[in-house]
Amino acid sequence: MNARTASKKRSTKETSVFVSLDVDGSGRAEVSTGLPFFDHMLAQLARHSLMDMELMAEGDLAVDPHHTVEDTGIVLGEAFRHALGDKEGVRRFASVAVPLDEALVEVALDLSGRPYLSYALSLPPDASPLGSPGFEPQLAEEFWRAFVVAGAVTLHVRSVSGRNTHHLLEASFKAVALALRDALRREGTGVPSTKGSLGSEWLG
Repeated sequence: MNARTASKKRSTKETSVFVSLDVDGSGRAEVSTGLPFFDHMLAQLARHSLMDMELMAEGDLAVDPHHTVEDTGIVLGEAFRHALGDKEGVRRFASVAVPLDEALVEVALDLSGRPYLSYALSLPPDASPLGSPGFEPQLAEEFWRAFVVAGAVTLHVRSVSGRNTHHLLEASFKAVALALRDALRREGTGVPSTKGSLGSEWLG
């Protein structure tokens, strides 16, 4: 079977993002976004999905980290979609529950070719930015929305319990990673759809 790798780059007046992805890697991550906590979450995503990821992002963090986080999700999603190709042989569906101390997060996903995000992570109302420069906790939802739209993935994220913002976010990234690891596993030679295609041509 063909190697599942891709590289993508996006440059705007606000950000410059480069991603190189190997879906069948060992979990190696080289990540730099200027947001240390976000880097930590992306490294967790790579490590537990067993995808090798090189990701470099520069953005107008002094204005608003939102641009960098969203554009990172877009470029990572594009690389992911192109690396998968026609998705021949993939398991396609996966679900997992991941605990981190008091936090428990459930994730279900489908490599459907249809972008959809259901995000119900119950964060504390007074959650503070994490790291320095600060990563606003609600930016995680913007990252996942950008990723699923560009990557053509159906993703559900739900917290069952939890009080600590760091624990909830880290459990969610690890849960998505483990679900991706399962869904990406090749089990056969055909495309797992009665339509014969899991493409997303409408995305371009």
